[in-house]
Parts: sequence; C-alpha cells; structure tokens
Amino acid sequence: MPDVLRQLVEQLQHPTGAVLRRSGVEDRPMRGTTLFLASCGVETRLGRFTAHVFQDVIHKGYVIALAAGDITGARVLYTRIHSSCITSETLRGCDCDCVQQLEGALEVIQRKGSGILFYLMQEGRGVGYVAKARDRMLVQSSHDQISTFEAYRCMGLKKDHRGYEDVADVCHLLGVRAPFILLTNNPDKISALTSHGIEVAGTESLEFEPSPFNAAYLESKADSGHRLVQAGGGRVRRALAPEPVMPFRPHALRDAQRFIYAASYFLPVKPVDGEIVLSEERFHEVFREAPVESLMGGEAPVVEDYYVIRGNRLLVRLSAGSVGLQRVATPGSVLSELLATPYWFRVHVYFDIVTSQEMVVLTYGKPMLHDVAVLRIQSESLFNRLPLVSMDNRVKFKKSVQQIVHYGVGAVFLLYFDGRGAGFGAHATDRMLTEQGLSFSSDESYRKLGVGYDSRDYDSIMRLVRHHYPSGKIQMVMNSPTSLVRKKEYAEALNAHGIEVHKWIFLDDRHVAD
Repeated sequence: MPDVLRQLVEQLQHPTGAVLRRSGVEDRPMRGTTLFLASCGVETRLGRFTAHVFQDVIHKGYVIALAAGDITGARVLYTRIHSSCITSETLRGCDCDCVQQLEGALEVIQRKGSGILFYLMQEGRGVGYVAKARDRMLVQSSHDQISTFEAYRCMGLKKDHRGYEDVADVCHLLGVRAPFILLTNNPDKISALTSHGIEVAGTESLEFEPSPFNAAYLESKADSGHRLVQAGGGRVRRALAPEPVMPFRPHALRDAQRFIYAASYFLPVKPVDGEIVLSEERFHEVFREAPVESLMGGEAPVVEDYYVIRGNRLLVRLSAGSVGLQRVATPGSVLSELLATPYWFRVHVYFDIVTSQEMVVLTYGKPMLHDVAVLRIQSESLFNRLPLVSMDNRVKFKKSVQQIVHYGVGAVFLLYFDGRGAGFGAHATDRMLTEQGLSFSSDESYRKLGVGYDSRDYDSIMRLVRHHYPSGKIQMVMNSPTSLVRKKEYAEALNAHGIEVHKWIFLDDRHVAD
C-alpha cells in the first residue's frame, strides 16, 4: 500500500487500545461495526468494575465490557461471554440459571484479580425476546415434552444465533491480548471465539443446583452438549405452569395495531421478603403434620408470621436461614420446598412496529368486575441487571411486585428505554461526564446530549394499559409524589387515554429486603 494511502487509513482507523488512550472526551474509537460510547465505574456487591460501553452500528445491540484489574498486562484473563436475560436479571424469573451465571462469573473475576465479563444483548441465544417467548410458550403448552432446542427447530430457528464479532472488536479497542480462561459450560463458545482470533487457554464451569423451575431447561442444555453434571437423572421434581398454555400465531391488536401480540406464557417470579402466598387448601396441606404455630417459636423460627390477605389467600413469611436448615434436615419435605414457591405471573410479549421494540407486560391474577388492578410502569435499566451496591431500581420492582401480589390482581408494564427514554448509550455517557467532573448533574449531561428530561413513550404504554384493563380504572404504583409532579408527560398520557387512577401507591417510604 502506498504511503499516502497508509496515512489516510491510519487517520481513519483507531489503533489497538484506543479506548484507554483517548485523545479527549469527545473521541469515540470504532473498529469494524463496533463503536465506543462511554466508560464509567460500576460498584457491585462483588467489587468495583469499569464498564466500557459499545454499540454495534448495524444491529444496534449494546456490548458492555465489565473489566476488573489489569486487562492489558495480565498473563491470562478470566472471562465470561454473557448473553442478556431480561426475565431472570430484571423480572426475577427463576426458570433458568442466567442470573446465577452472571453473578457467579463476576465473583470469580474479582477473586482472580483481573478479567472481563462481556455482556451482549443476545437474548434467547441471539434470537431476541419475541422468539424466546414463543419458545417458552411452546414448551409450556407441551407440558415440557418439547425441549427449548426442539422448540427452536420447530420454529425454523438454529439452536444458537449468536455471533461474537463485537467481542473481537472490543478486545482490539481495549488493547486486550491475553488469552482467556473462559467461564462457561458451553464448549461451542470456544470454537466461536477462536474463529475470531481470540485465544482460549482453558475453561472453568459455572454450574448451580437445579430447581423445580429450571430443571427441564438445564436438562435440555446438558443434552445439547453443555457440561452440566447436576442436570438430568430426574433428581429434581419439575414444576409445570399453573394453568394450561395454548400457543397462538402472532397477530396485531385490534385496538392498537402497532402492537403485534407474539407470545404469552407463565413466569415463576422469586418471592419477595420470604413472603409466599398459598390458597387455603394448600396452606392446610402444607401445615397438616406440623401446625404453623409450632414453627413460629424458638430461637430460629421457620415461620416469622402469617395472615389472611385479599381473596382468602394466606400470606406466610418464612425465614430463609431456618428453611435452609429445614431443607438439609428433611430434604424433599413439603416444608423444605416452600421458600422456592414463586409468584406465577403471565408474560405477554408484543412487538412494536413503530419503535421496533419488544414490549413486555406481566399480569397477575384474574380481575373480577369489582377489582381495581394495581399497575406499575417499570423503566428498564441495563446496569440494574447487575448486583449493584445501590439496588434502587430492583427494590422499586420488588416493592411493586409485592403490592400487586398482596392485592391479588395487577400488572407490570416494562419500558425498555434506559436513561429516561434517551437510551442506554445516553445513560452511560451521562455517568461518564459526571464522573469526570464535566457535568455536575444528569440534567446538565442531558442538555449536553441534546435530549429532554423524559423521552419515554408513555403513550404506547397507556395503549397497552387500556388493552389489558379496558375499564380504565386502576391503582398506580409510583416512586413518590415528587416523581409524579416531574413527569408531566406521564399524567398527560393518562388523561389522553381516559385512565382513571383510583389510588396512587407511593413506594418512597416502604422497604423491601433482597
């Protein structure tokens, strides 16, 4: 190549390690289709990480490289290539092991002293949440007779649609050269990475004890070649969906045709505060041999409290530590299984043809004519999928779930729009600017970004609210009266769609433990 052309190429391309040696805050290194957006600190319960945030300019997916220790001078790097899982990481679902693998990998990386977790927006092994939800609908409708991989095949999908080109680009932009010790149970990832020039020196497994809600899923992964010692053999009783699930073909909503209804299935959601909810019949079945009062005394009571809640249901608050001891002492007993009793929410997944976003609604209970459902519009935050020191967003979600379960009828409408609707890239940039003292508040950062205080699409959400609750009478869960005042677009959307808020439930004075 002539020298003139070589100089032009050098002016166009960023060199290896450009992210860590940027010439200024405005510099945005790029390699292939992978564009650097921002770097900021992330404090987790497992230690501090630096989040280097990228976005693919073709498929628009974010790539977060969570780095700890010396990633450019280390001899080897303990590395996890992790695919996003909104159901376990945001919605507290317990029908997979994804959140356990995420947190387990972060713990290993901190313990080893240096490493990277690549968080990729590759839901459902790369097919996206619409297809993943249709897989779950088909599996549940078959009563687990069809595996997740068979469901993919029936729908015309490969078993894995993920690609790792962005990982190689990120390694170039960060200056990462050390071979990986890959934290995975999936041997296919080794060849996938090496095909992009990434050296894998070895692997370490990340396996966790199966539960009744993910046993079938883990068995199917083991059958497909994943290295899972504890899966299979029928050692764990499988829990089926609480009601029949019928598959259906995607169709547009008659009253809001921008939304294509793609899937519906049941999600077992982890209980909050050790609170489980039982029918009167189930309550008497569980405590037939050992009356509930006999489990409430002593230094380590199994049951902390119980009382009747709306709908003649029994709320039982269990002590996690004592139930764990009970599980060891009498494995397989009805009582030992209680703490894992989930809240069964029905997931409804829509594809919005206007924004190309997947819209998710979780409904609980079956509303009667006299019911005024408890609703929560929950904003998604990618960083809050991590085990952060400050768990504000997760706490809000858990409090909302608690309110809905206590009342017995309600829903969570999930907004994917991070950064108050401006997107995750804007949120990460805001964090970077404030950390570096270039902005003194998020409001100032957003002015520099050229976006307003709140860009969330409340109009689309209110259309789904009216679809699910056509009476228009609801109870709405909000963070605080102050947040309601600031979100004028929120109130305007309620009024525009004729939604009457019978009661406001504010979360700011309530506490929910993890």
